[in-house]
Amino acid sequence: MESSLDTEEKTEEAAGTPSRIAEKLLNARQVVICEEINQKMAKRVVAELLALAAISDDPITLFINSQGGHVEAGDTIHDIIKFIKPVVKVIGTGWVASAGTHIFLAADKENRVCLPNTRFLIHQPSGGIGGKVTDIAIQAVQIERMRERLAKVIADATGMDIEQVRKDIERDKWLTTDEAIEYGILARVITTQADLA
Repeated sequence: MESSLDTEEKTEEAAGTPSRIAEKLLNARQVVICEEINQKMAKRVVAELLALAAISDDPITLFINSQGGHVEAGDTIHDIIKFIKPVVKVIGTGWVASAGTHIFLAADKENRVCLPNTRFLIHQPSGGIGGKVTDIAIQAVQIERMRERLAKVIADATGMDIEQVRKDIERDKWLTTDEAIEYGILARVITTQADLA
């Protein structure tokens, strides 16, 4: 059974207006990613980042809890974080995995923090290759290029040697908060909002 809040949010969405919660978040200059990364959510997140950047140069806080998803959708958010003028502070929570880590690494290192029970995952891109033999060969080349590009992003953002990153992303590499700090993914762990200051 739907609550009145659920019905109200659906009505507001149908009318093209943000929900009250979304409006409050934007007024606080906060953006939330708590889902699989795909084109639809990338459109929403990029629109929110650009709108906040148009309003003022004040910092933006981005919360992320994501299992990852579509690499190019993650690329879009990653690049927009770097493109806009306001500083983006990223807070990881739950899990920050795959394309989620790619987005997380867009912020300057000192602005990459997480809550205590967060874990991180880096790995090489994967995709369902299929079709004719010539198409499979083309897709394989593209995946290899993407793998190398992502390895360079990780190396540049963390300070790790790119050869080490290439080895580490051959398989799923899960990191605790301490391991993520040591790797250079994470600046520090915070427990309260006051710790952001």
